[in-house]
Formats: sequence, C-alpha cells, structure tokens
Amino acid sequence: MEKNSLALITSDSFTPETKIFGSEEVELSLNVNNISYSLKIEPRVTLLDALREKLGLMGTKKSCDRGECGACTVLVNNRRINSCMTLAIMHIGTEITTIEGLAQDGKLHPMQTAFITHDAFQCGYCTSGQIVSAVGMILEESPKSKIEIREKMSGNLCRCGAYPNIIAAIRDVLEEMEDAAI
Repeated sequence: MEKNSLALITSDSFTPETKIFGSEEVELSLNVNNISYSLKIEPRVTLLDALREKLGLMGTKKSCDRGECGACTVLVNNRRINSCMTLAIMHIGTEITTIEGLAQDGKLHPMQTAFITHDAFQCGYCTSGQIVSAVGMILEESPKSKIEIREKMSGNLCRCGAYPNIIAAIRDVLEEMEDAAI
C-alpha cells in the first residue's frame, strides 16, 4: 500500500513549527532525476512549477494547467502523474523522473530514439509528456495491443495528430524489449 499524501506532508522533513498550510515558504528536498535538490517554496507550489521555475527543468511542459492534456507528465516512483495537479511538497521522499532524466550517460532513452525514428511529433509541444507517459505505461504494465496502447495513452493529447507515429514508436520499443528478452 502506498503512503498517503498527508503522511508525506507531515514527514520527518518538517519540524512541528513548519506551517505547511500558509503562504510562508518552507524548505524541502526533492529527488529529481537522481539528484537531490533543496528548495525553498510556498507549500501551494505545484510540482510542475517547482520543476520549471525553481529547478529550471523546462522539458516538462505547462499547457492546460488542469490535468487534461498530459504535457506535464512526469514519473513519480515510476508511475505517471500530471505534475500540474499535485503539490511539490507532497513528493518529499519520492523519486521524480522528468524527460531530462530519461537519457543516461549522454545516450537517449530507447523511447526518445523511437520517437525520432518514427517522426512521432510535429510541433513537439506534447512530445516530452508523450515520451514520459509511454515509458511510464510500460513500467506500469506493458500493453499487449495497439488498442491497449491507445487506451493507456489517452491522457496525453497531441493537437497535431501524430498519434499513428506515436503508437508506432511505442510498438517499436515494445518489440525491441521482447527481442532483448529472448
């Protein structure tokens, strides 16, 4: 069973005097892309705003700011979330992965490479959210069909309509994973 948000908010990271329900800034630490960051922010700052405005990680896009488009998708403990719909303070002690954290040692993640190979973007605005969501979907439970990919990716919108190429990129990565397992 996962810890509830209140348990995270009242974790050992705060002293009893910390006022988390006001507008006074609090100090906290976030683990983003395997780097621990110390921040001083208001408790009402969203994870999206903390990533972009405080940490300078601009790959996670701010679009609808209402959890409807998926452009702000990040992974928290390898699960997909819309970072615009959660407070940064709720993620003390979690592992946050953004699009910038997918590449390792200067090498693109296979999903990033597949998106380039399949031209799975047009304007590119939704691309980081699409890629992170696709990686998260596979980590959560690999889809078994094109229909299942479409269903599991339905929270990520592409206004340009690159869906066929996005699905092709995801299927390519899934096929590579199957070949590697043999």
